[in-house]
Formats: sequence, structure tokens, C-alpha cells
Amino acid sequence: MLRLSTLFVRTLREDPSDAEVASHRLLVRAGYIRRAAPGIYSWLPLGLRVLDRIETIVREEMAAVGGQEVRFPALLPREPYEASGRWHEYGPNIFRLRDRKEADYLLAPTHEEMFTLLVKDLYSSYKDLPLVIYQIQTKYRDEARPRAGLLRAREFIMKDAYTFDVDDAGLDAAYQNQRLAYQRVFRRLGLPTVIVSAVSGAMGGSHSEEFLYPTPVGEDTFVRSPGGYAANAEAVTTPVPPCVPLDGQPEAHIEDTPDASTIASLVTVANERFPRSDRPWQASDTLKNVVVVLIHPGGERETIVVGVPGDRDVDMTRLAASLEPATVEVAEETDFARHPELVRGYIGPAVLGVNAPDSGAALRYLLDRRVVSGTRWITGANTHGRHVFDLLAGRDFVAAGAEGQPTVEAAEILEGDPAPDGSGPLTQARGIELGHIFQLGRKYSKSLGLQVLDSGGRQVTVTMGSYGLGVTRTMAALAEANHDERGLIWPINVAPAHVHIVATGKDGTVFAQAERIALELGDRGIEVLYDDRPKVSPGVKFGDAELLGVPFIVIVGKGLTQGVVEFRDRRSHTAQEIPVDDAVGAIAERVAEAQAALETYPDEDIA
Repeated sequence: MLRLSTLFVRTLREDPSDAEVASHRLLVRAGYIRRAAPGIYSWLPLGLRVLDRIETIVREEMAAVGGQEVRFPALLPREPYEASGRWHEYGPNIFRLRDRKEADYLLAPTHEEMFTLLVKDLYSSYKDLPLVIYQIQTKYRDEARPRAGLLRAREFIMKDAYTFDVDDAGLDAAYQNQRLAYQRVFRRLGLPTVIVSAVSGAMGGSHSEEFLYPTPVGEDTFVRSPGGYAANAEAVTTPVPPCVPLDGQPEAHIEDTPDASTIASLVTVANERFPRSDRPWQASDTLKNVVVVLIHPGGERETIVVGVPGDRDVDMTRLAASLEPATVEVAEETDFARHPELVRGYIGPAVLGVNAPDSGAALRYLLDRRVVSGTRWITGANTHGRHVFDLLAGRDFVAAGAEGQPTVEAAEILEGDPAPDGSGPLTQARGIELGHIFQLGRKYSKSLGLQVLDSGGRQVTVTMGSYGLGVTRTMAALAEANHDERGLIWPINVAPAHVHIVATGKDGTVFAQAERIALELGDRGIEVLYDDRPKVSPGVKFGDAELLGVPFIVIVGKGLTQGVVEFRDRRSHTAQEIPVDDAVGAIAERVAEAQAALETYPDEDIA
């Protein structure tokens, strides 16, 4: 058993000052983790016990789909990442360092290159495949703004698995097996997840999906339709409206609009002074031109302009996903100072794509996919207090300096937008990303030369899949999903103990009975956290028991004079008295019931 009198833990009465979400607040207060630096945490004994239980479930499900565990170093040489192109593509998001001989290294954010090279070193024939190998390893990413405790950290633990197959059919089968394994992991943990289409980003590959735990504190926005469409907002493809014939459209004209400093006031002025003949002007008829800065992997800053309908804002996350590997920031004063031709609040296409007078370089102008040929717009006239009306896309302006990428997914997704597959209106929610699976294909095997001989004796490039699961993120999600105003309430299969026994008062008989119950429960394989502290008040003990989150609490105290102990179920917030002589059997029965309720579900129930 664990004895609180000797356990290395110290609970806190006050919330940490930097805690924004419940998981961060409670894991620190309950003594599971301690902050070492921004986004970096030390793990204490209770935290490691929970973490170990999550990892055990992950390992069991990886074994069930044929996974074999390996372990790579976290400190890696530059060369493999140079070969794959990711040394530069990751930009400032990885920790780079040099040894005393000036050789470049990185702290691994992920290990695709190393897995690929290991298989290349050992395997050479189709007879060696298929193969599934994985690791549970510490990863490092130089988050610009670490926050929310374990949810956005610089150091974190991830399970990453990789499949290796001779052909695409093998990859498809491996991908589905891993997908099912993830569903089983989260079902066993009691975490509801939504599987959504996702962008592959720097990982590459042809297809990817995320497993999200829906919660308002999540950083990912996802959408769903009544017909079953589900996607991360970054991955939503905008349905493109049909083009409109150019013939017969009115000519563009510039007008004074001194009282139209907002989209709403501009629409009002437009309908009062320059009405359309077919219908009223709407906010979606205005063209908002937003200045942003791309930070390329080498650190270069590029100012660009993005045109979106005025009823929507630019979604920086969606825009960044369209322009990877560059990252995106809002333009600063210094960026505008380098481009005086941009009249803030009145930027229009006429000035875009033209050489800036101070730099000699053209500004790229990208357009939202809704801006199709023949559509009529109101937008800035590049002069304070003036707008241009009836500006026609395809006749009066086009995207500029954007060869190969004239349109981007830049505008935010709004509630009620149509699903790309026609399955109904979209609703939005937020979630925590717990897992991300990819069909990598041959990106890494090709760049690193992983080939095997097929059954005909020909050299073929191996096709790969990658499957990441955030172990520490999953622990944070469990804390978010299982708590109340008093503290954590862990599921029985990940809790640091099954039962928390509290001995109250000063009577030696109380402590003797509590000790007996704890030992007998231990003999039955039930893990006990025993609060045997002799000089701590009952109120502090009860507060700690509720904070620490063990699902069942047994109080041995004044009720002992009536021959009973109190049994509390933190999950249902119920309490009952149990005869002390029957306590061990009754408690063991309740623990067994809780464990049975979280057994693995059959594949057909979650496929």
C-alpha cells in the first residue's frame, strides 16, 4: 500500500497562478506534477502511477495489432532530418543544438526518419513485411506559447507507431488496424473521442485523421454535419460557388464613403447610395483584404495579402495549414511601414501585386475560394474614405504573384456552412487532440532509400504509416473529463490506487482497523492509498482525499463505535455505511464492478 505519512507528495490549497484549465490546476494542486520551466514539468510518484497505467493500456492495444516496442534516443543527428527536408521545414519549432565538435543535433519532435533508417538497416525483402514497430518516448517541440499545463508543453510523452508494407493495399489494412486500436484505447479509458479528417502538415502523406476529445477548453476547432462529415476546421474544403458570366455586368466605380469605417456601416451606405438592382448588398459582398506575414523555415519574413468575404475573418490556423511549412503571423507596424502603398482599412486589389516602392518586390495576393470569376465586390480603393463598387473578379482583379496557389483556405468556417460532401449544415465544437494517424505513403522511404525486393525480385519502395498518440495529453484529457469542484475523480483503471482509506481521530483502535482493512484489501490485489498521518485534522484529510481523485474513499473514524465505516463513491457522489466486519468484501465487490464496467469493447462495436 501507499502511506500518505511517507509518500512524496504535497498538496496545495491554492491554484497555481498560471493555471488556465482544470487539468493543469488540479494536477499541480494534487501533487502529480510540478512546473520546472514554461511547458516543462517534473513528475511525482502519483503522477507517474497514472501515467504508467495509461501506457500499459496503450502497450496492450499495440500488442493486439502486432506492434513491437523499440526505443530511440531523443538526441538525434541533423543528417536524417536534412535528407527528409524537415530540418528546415520545422523552422523554429524544434530545439537545435551543437556538440563540442560543432556537429548539429536536435531534440526529436518525432521519429519518422529514425524508424525508416532502422528498418532500412535490418530488412531487405518483402518476406520481412508487414512490420509494426512503436515506441513510447519523450518528445520536444519549441512551443512559442506553452500553456494549459500538459496540453501545450515543450516536453511531452508520445506513443508513435509505424507500419511498413510492400504495397498500398497493405498500408490501407495497417491503417485500419491502427485506427481500431486507437478506438479501443480511448474506449478502455472511458474517453469519448471524435474521429475527424485532418491536414498532414509537416508530416506529409496522403491521408490523416485526428482523435479529438470534445471539450470547450480544447485548442482544436472541428466541425460535424448531420450526415456524418467530421473534420478539423483546418481540413475543411470550401465548396466553390459557380462562376458568373462577365457579360452584362456593371462597370467598377470608386465612391466616397466617409462614414463607412466598418463592414456593417459600409453595407448600410452601399444599400442607401449605390443599391444593386437584383438584391441588397450583404456583408458577404464586401472583400476584406488582410495583411499577414509568413515566417518561412529559414526565418525570412514575407508580407502577403489575403482577400476574404467581409462576413468572415481570416482563420490564421486554416491559413497556416494552407501555406505550410511557413507559419503565419498578424502583420505588425514595421511590416506596414515597409509597404506604405497599403492604406489600412482601405486596401484594394489595384495596389496588390505591384512592386512596392521601397523594396522592389511584389506583394503576393491570395484569394479565398469563394472569390470566383464574375462575382461582384465592394472593397477598398486604396484611399482613405473611398471604396470601389462593382469590382468584378476575373475582369477587374485576380490573385497576384500566386502562381500555383491563387486561392487558399483562409476564411473562418461559420456555424451553418454547408458540409463539403453535401451532408448538411456544419456545427462547430472544440476538442483536445489526443491522437493523429497518417498514411505517409513513400515520403520518408523514398527520401531515405528504404527499398526491399518484391516477390518478382524487383526493388520496390516501402510504403509507411505513422500513428501518434499523446500519452501526457491523454492524462490531461482524463483529468479534464473526470473532476468536480473538489478535485480529481480518476477512472478505476488509471487511478493511482483503487481505494483511499482515511483514518480519523486519535483513537489507536481506528488506526488499527484502518490498517487491517488496507492489508486485507492488498491481499486481494486491491491497491490502497492509506492516510495514516496521525496529527492531521479530519478536514485536511477529507480535502486531500477528494483532491487526489482515488475513486473510492473509506473513512474509518467515529462510526467505528457503532461498528461501521463510511464508504464514499467519488464518481456518483454517494456515501453509505458498511459494517466494519463486512467492509473488505463489500469494498472489493465495488472495485470489481467498477473495473468490469471499463472492459474492452468488441471491435464490431467501435469500427
